[in-house]
Amino acid sequence: MNDFLVQLAQIIGIQYVLTDHEDIAPYLTDWRKRYTGKALAVVLPRATLEIAQIVSLCSSKGVSIVPQGGHTGFCGGATPDASGNQIVLNFKRMNSILEIDAENQTITVEAGCILQNVQEAAAGKGFLFPLSLGAEGSCMIGGNLATNAGGTNVLRYGNARDLCLGLEVVTAKGDIWNGLKGLRKDNTGYDLRDLFVGSEGTLGIITAAVMKLYPLPISQWTTLVATDDIHSTISLLNLFQKRATSLLTGFEMMTHESLALTERHFPHMANPIKGSPPYTVLIELSDHESEAHVRQLLEDVLQEAFESNLISDAIIASNLSQAQGFWHMREHITLAQAEEGANLKHDITVPLSALDGFIRETDALMKAAYPGVRIINFGHLGDGNLHYNIAAPKGVDPKSFNLTNEKPIHELVYAQVERYKGSISAEHGVGQLKLEGLRAHKGEVAHELMKSIKTALDPQNLLNPHKVVSI
Repeated sequence: MNDFLVQLAQIIGIQYVLTDHEDIAPYLTDWRKRYTGKALAVVLPRATLEIAQIVSLCSSKGVSIVPQGGHTGFCGGATPDASGNQIVLNFKRMNSILEIDAENQTITVEAGCILQNVQEAAAGKGFLFPLSLGAEGSCMIGGNLATNAGGTNVLRYGNARDLCLGLEVVTAKGDIWNGLKGLRKDNTGYDLRDLFVGSEGTLGIITAAVMKLYPLPISQWTTLVATDDIHSTISLLNLFQKRATSLLTGFEMMTHESLALTERHFPHMANPIKGSPPYTVLIELSDHESEAHVRQLLEDVLQEAFESNLISDAIIASNLSQAQGFWHMREHITLAQAEEGANLKHDITVPLSALDGFIRETDALMKAAYPGVRIINFGHLGDGNLHYNIAAPKGVDPKSFNLTNEKPIHELVYAQVERYKGSISAEHGVGQLKLEGLRAHKGEVAHELMKSIKTALDPQNLLNPHKVVSI
């Protein structure tokens, strides 16, 4: 393989082909520290043409490629295997914002652009780029698109797929497909963009994208609301959707257990609503009308919710700093889980009409099967996405508990997801974590169709093998 590494260096420069153990170690372990692999090299390209040449070289040598962005995923989708025969293709040097088209309300970016940098570039021109995640300070647009990331604004603006108008992709043959068109209508055959978005680098390597922009909201109001049960919480969502319609930007649900865990590890993130309500909901309205208009609407809806006994308490953020504090509390739940120790994560979605039954029944089954288990349930309730996570009982070693119970707990949760016609992956993707469960979840016909697509576009199984679907 020395000849292979020399040829890689000739393409992008020897300083961008990392092989020393200390240099490549940060790229080999996933964010959750669940998966650690090996790599022949970590490669840091600067241009799409370089990637095309690298793919062509890898194809001739039979070396597979693991595309990697900010390495913030939860499912091991950007981590190499243990063979040591793969290269990691990291995008951190491909971080240019190529164009902001104000009239077309689009932004064209390279795949290695940090999400927060895209948001800030858009804001600097008076626009909103609405994709927003807890990891936005380090995740990259290419990874967001590869996993069809969701986040906190899906309710109003949609997933990453909905925000994408065009792509540039390097195929498994080393060809470059330039689909960087900012068109909202293009009905010319198969939609290749949607084929690559969400494919986790298994069908092609996304190198750049055209993304939608929106006018920057003039007014924004955020509130925390206490509810007694999930049924009331869903009724509250329906009320806001009816009264606020498109002004409803965020609707995030947090259980008492999830916020108690956050407060334990981050005391300054304590829930400002006193009395430890069973559910705390973070709601945000935004619009281009006056501050007074949106504030009045928010107060009117909350008043109606009080009168209907849907809520027991509410706090409206009095300024931007307090509103950001509410959001930080929500975002720190995941960090608190990491501080607490290894936990079993389930990024699931079920129809809103089934949420009440799913949560009550699954909670009961889980507590009966695993006495003392802690259920850390929170998520983007507005689109039915729950992060239904399981932590070991207090005093029990998390690693030992997970090692013994991971498989049956996953089976219990996923059986409930199937029962309620949901999905085992709402926004985190499949990666290698859910590879085995995907076939049963999708069904034989869907699984065979996905295998056929993979085989057709990547017959050598060169791109991110053993992720999403095995061939």
